[in-house]
Amino acid sequence: MQVNSTARKTASPRTSAGHCLITGGSGFIGRHLAAGLKQPRILSRNPATVSNPLPGAEYRRWDCRSRPDSTLFTDIDTVFHLAGESVFRGRWTRTRKQKILESRIDSTRLLVAAMADLERPPTTLVCASAIGYYGDRGAEVLDEESGPGEGFLARVCREWEAEAMRAAEHGIRTVCIRTGIVLGKDGGALPMMLPPFRLGLGGRLGSGDQYMSWIHIDDLTGIMAFSAAAPQCSGPVNGVAPAPVTNREFTAALAAALHRPALLPVPSFLLRMLLGEFAEVLLGSQRVVPGCAQAAGYRFRFPDLTLALTDLLS
Repeated sequence: MQVNSTARKTASPRTSAGHCLITGGSGFIGRHLAAGLKQPRILSRNPATVSNPLPGAEYRRWDCRSRPDSTLFTDIDTVFHLAGESVFRGRWTRTRKQKILESRIDSTRLLVAAMADLERPPTTLVCASAIGYYGDRGAEVLDEESGPGEGFLARVCREWEAEAMRAAEHGIRTVCIRTGIVLGKDGGALPMMLPPFRLGLGGRLGSGDQYMSWIHIDDLTGIMAFSAAAPQCSGPVNGVAPAPVTNREFTAALAAALHRPALLPVPSFLLRMLLGEFAEVLLGSQRVVPGCAQAAGYRFRFPDLTLALTDLLS
């Protein structure tokens, strides 16, 4: 990512990104992002079935498998592209992996092609990506200048970002948000972790030495909106908090926040037996820092894990 080093330090959410369109706006991250934007246009496979529609939002149809109609971009300055098949739903069979890959690559290609042909295209594209780009890297500190890693998710992220960056060839400023482990009350990783921890049955995964690069949902959507409004931002931006922790440290912090013990570790072999290839996502280590967001002036609301968990569990 390119950042003007003289950028003035700026408060984070909420900041204006002009008239916005969001794909995947009915998902966990999309809902939170849309709630902080003024009258966003949200694309959905079936707008009529969206539960709890956001007041003031405009819902339009796009199924991600066909080229979006040009009228969807009327008066739009910024496009947030968050649509994609969840990587957390079911085992990674060959068919499942193909769906994960195609849902990101094909939808991004169609979206960029449609914008490129517009007489007045949006000025900015903010496309989702993930820190899976870096692969399993142990204790190595990773910023946006670090190279890609190995594995399925690394491949998905490389190809996903490559399709998004084609928009830059048409004069559209493009940002790829490499998202870490998102913590929120109503989605992301935290609700899946809470039941065993509340029963005192939580524990580290594998050795517990693998790094977890986490982020509070408010800071993730804050970085997205900030990047859309900040002209000095382009290319990859790590959507993570500035203090990654090991799985052992995360486990201890969550147990302490719930006033419960964390005495039952889950062995690596058991995770691999139960989850197959997906277990490597939980056992892999990514020590990622938000170098570009901080250099551009983003100020975190929840830079510390204890502070984030206190907010979410209060």
